[in-house]
Amino acid sequence: QVQLVESGGGLVQPGGSLRLSCAASGRFFRIGAMGWYRQAPGKQRELVARISRNGSTNYADSVKGRFTISRDNAKNTVSLQMNSLKPEDTAVYYCSAVSQVWRLGVLEEADVWGQGTQVTVSS
Repeated sequence: QVQLVESGGGLVQPGGSLRLSCAASGRFFRIGAMGWYRQAPGKQRELVARISRNGSTNYADSVKGRFTISRDNAKNTVSLQMNSLKPEDTAVYYCSAVSQVWRLGVLEEADVWGQGTQVTVSS
């Protein structure tokens, strides 16, 4: 079992900054790609940013230049630095990861999700 625990959400004024963090724990061989998704009320969950194990990143167009994703492979953590926040960034943010587990000689992958952390941008 792999668990993801997020932290760092909260209330911030427009133009402000927040940093989200997520740590993977449990039994696994390796953590592959990690990322952040968000879901606003009445909307579908969408990708915010994703980072591969070797550090390659991709971002949603709406956050490019404002958000930065990073990871620490040794600690199995991923962070999202969010700057110049806008009210439209308000959502529940979910950490995601691809866990890799050896099972009967086969390296199996599975998507794992955190429970989500609320980010509210409002004056």
